[in-house]
Amino acid sequence: MLRPDPDPVTAEQVRWVFAQRLAGYSVAGIARTLNARGVPSPSAPDPARNPHRSGAAWTLRTVAAILANPRCTGRQVWRRQRIDHHEVRPEDKSSRPRGSKPARCWNPREQWEFSPPGAHPALVRDADFLRVQQVSALPLADDGSTDRYQLTGIVICGLCGRRLEGHWAHGRARYRCRHGYTSASDVELERAKVLYVRQDQIVAQARVQYAHLVGVDPDDVGLRDLVRGLRVDGITIVCTPVSIILDAGGSPTRRDRGRRGRDRPTSSYRTEHSAAGSEKPPPKPSAKRE
Repeated sequence: MLRPDPDPVTAEQVRWVFAQRLAGYSVAGIARTLNARGVPSPSAPDPARNPHRSGAAWTLRTVAAILANPRCTGRQVWRRQRIDHHEVRPEDKSSRPRGSKPARCWNPREQWEFSPPGAHPALVRDADFLRVQQVSALPLADDGSTDRYQLTGIVICGLCGRRLEGHWAHGRARYRCRHGYTSASDVELERAKVLYVRQDQIVAQARVQYAHLVGVDPDDVGLRDLVRGLRVDGITIVCTPVSIILDAGGSPTRRDRGRRGRDRPTSSYRTEHSAAGSEKPPPKPSAKRE
């Protein structure tokens, strides 16, 4: 079996990234330094192999992926990802909601399969790799919960339309939108204020609204049931500094499918979480004709 030799240029970049992380530099700081030095991103040399990446610059995810990749220790790794067909009934691809497409997802680390060391030349030592993982490890939630960022991909910023990203702060899972700004780029003096929303607040409001749509008691909607239902029904959660609103976007809910012709609920549902000042003013009276 052929052993792939490391690229002399990119191998040094990987070693440098690990060394910087061990020296105490943040992932964002490493990405900024690479961009400031004009170092090409990993996807830039081979755009045909990475058509889904722009290759324009280093990002936080790129650096984090390198730091978390066990292949840097000289091991081969299998079963890191799987294809999610979004089946309503497990193992039944025909139950996939109309319009949804298969997506590649990451498997939990305990499901990965590793080769013995020496499958290819190592770029970092095992001890250094483990130290980096301890630096990058997520802290334990205050309530001991292991559910993190369950709403990734379905929480939308009501100000700019972007998807909110997971953000851990003060012992809680949160979501934030930086409106296109990233920590891998230089700070802009004039930019919109970052939107922060706690996951437990989003879940509390979304549970009430989703229960209203499907006609059940909110206490009967657990977190996993809520997340699965939103994803299956194509419902997103639109957040602003003053409101948290479910947006069905015209997708039928379970209640709609069972109604068979009866009136459907509205595609969006505003809760009491909305600020009073955000309500629309009454329409102006029409001008009288002469």
